[in-house]
Amino acid sequence: MIDLKIRPVHPNDAEAVHEIRIQPSVARHTLAVPSERVKTPSEFMNSMNHDTHLMVVEIEDKVVGVAGLHVKPGKQRHIAVVGISIHADYHGKGVGSALMDSLLDIADNYLGLIRLELEVSVSNKKAMKLYEKKGFQVEGQLKKAHFYAGEYHDVFIMGRVK
Repeated sequence: MIDLKIRPVHPNDAEAVHEIRIQPSVARHTLAVPSERVKTPSEFMNSMNHDTHLMVVEIEDKVVGVAGLHVKPGKQRHIAVVGISIHADYHGKGVGSALMDSLLDIADNYLGLIRLELEVSVSNKKAMKLYEKKGFQVEGQLKKAHFYAGEYHDVFIMGRVK
């Protein structure tokens, strides 16, 4: 197992998070686009509110993954949307699993969330396997929901309900 450290995001993580988001292997399965500009540390932090719980994972003092819980407002306050991105060099090394465990701990033991939901590209089999292992189930499919590499791609809606 790799020696990793999971911690809350810091303002100075903006550039590292940006680097992860625009990698082709990450952008393919997310809504990120290569033309995104890196945010200044203050812009980065100001884009989050008190219902955004963002964690990063460091290996040898380098941010190699980011994951977040985004709690919904009002009558959906018991729900959070999950997002996770891992640097391509660290895929398949347990980084995503460790980050997801961190988010689940926050959701279950600190926020009392009942429902977590996420979208995953139908072609992202490794991510789906991780999500299923953590208790998520496919609840539906959105046809042509993401556009990447000149083509439209379907996504699954997955949820975990306690």
